Amino acid sequence: MFQQAGWQKRRNIPATHVVDGGIYASERVFAAEKTHIFQKLWLLVCHESEIPEIGDYRTTEIAGTPIILVRSEGGKVRALLNVCAHRGARIANNASGNTRKFTCFYHLWSYDTDGRCIDIPRGEGYESVGVAPADCNLNQFRVEVRGGLVFVSLAPDGPDLDSFLGQSLHALESVLNAGRKLEVFHFHRSVLKANWKAWMETNLDLYHEFMHVVLRRTQMTAAPMQDRKVDLFPNGHAGVGGLKGNYGNVKSWSVRGEVPPLPGLAPTDFRFVDLFPNSSVIARGTVMRIDIAIPVSPHMTILECRGIGIAGESAADRAIRIKHHNQHWGPFSRNLPEDTFAAENCEMNLGTGQARSQLIGREENATGQDDALLRNFYAEWSRHTGINPSSGETING
Repeated sequence: MFQQAGWQKRRNIPATHVVDGGIYASERVFAAEKTHIFQKLWLLVCHESEIPEIGDYRTTEIAGTPIILVRSEGGKVRALLNVCAHRGARIANNASGNTRKFTCFYHLWSYDTDGRCIDIPRGEGYESVGVAPADCNLNQFRVEVRGGLVFVSLAPDGPDLDSFLGQSLHALESVLNAGRKLEVFHFHRSVLKANWKAWMETNLDLYHEFMHVVLRRTQMTAAPMQDRKVDLFPNGHAGVGGLKGNYGNVKSWSVRGEVPPLPGLAPTDFRFVDLFPNSSVIARGTVMRIDIAIPVSPHMTILECRGIGIAGESAADRAIRIKHHNQHWGPFSRNLPEDTFAAENCEMNLGTGQARSQLIGREENATGQDDALLRNFYAEWSRHTGINPSSGETING
């Protein structure tokens, strides 16, 4: 006869320290996340250096909503709905490009970089029903840029970006707002067979350093655990400072002193910020990484990864910086594939109901490998969705 293991009972553990396995697989939960989180909050979507010139654009999606991010004629970054006002076709079908007007392939309706409809072929045929270009402009969304980071909100109103971010980016202030500009030098997308929250947990969970051979050698012993400070911010954001790296502990790796570090950092510094709900900005001495997890379904996530360095640097410095990035974070790196395996491996059980719950119960007084970042994330998640993360049940429902 099957005996329930003690770890599945968890009778005396606080509800704040447990996450129900059902919230990863539930269509009801996923719908609540789309409606109350992704369609309402400010979301990091790209770095400004990806669209530096007039007409530069890139496309993305937020909660199933297709978006064009474009540098308009006036130099402002616009976020346009990537849906033709005529018959609903996708207007921009490339991941990125440069154009002074977007022309729908279907009937050649055209829009400028401010989203205005500027041409309807044989438009006189619509005069009798009162359709004119001025009535067919593309929907626009709120967009703001802070420290080169581009944020979009699908909600027509609500808190401004500065109120939403608060002091969450303070640990990276010297990097993001220094006199030297930064730019994206690496971009890749991958499909994760996992819930988006499972990916975010890989960046919120310091305890998983044990999984990474490289981090066991370079990071866990580079600075005392008590020197690591976990910062929790309003609106679900969190960050960690005091992390260090001793890269000489890996054979053939350099000590990272041969290229200028990012502004305000020492080559051995490691800082990161997790922005609720779905992005992370991670600075490791000489290079920065941005992760954005885009939910597709309860069991699938698109992961966008960007590597960022100093704009205008020499080819020799850039080559070294790319090497440093790829050692940890490239598609064939030491860390990123392991994080992907962790998220997908948990999905095998959380997504099928075999794992009834997971534990986020480490308490180390906001230092070391405290799970406070995870608890802060799920408290904010619950505030927006109205769902108790420890049970998966609707609060007061």
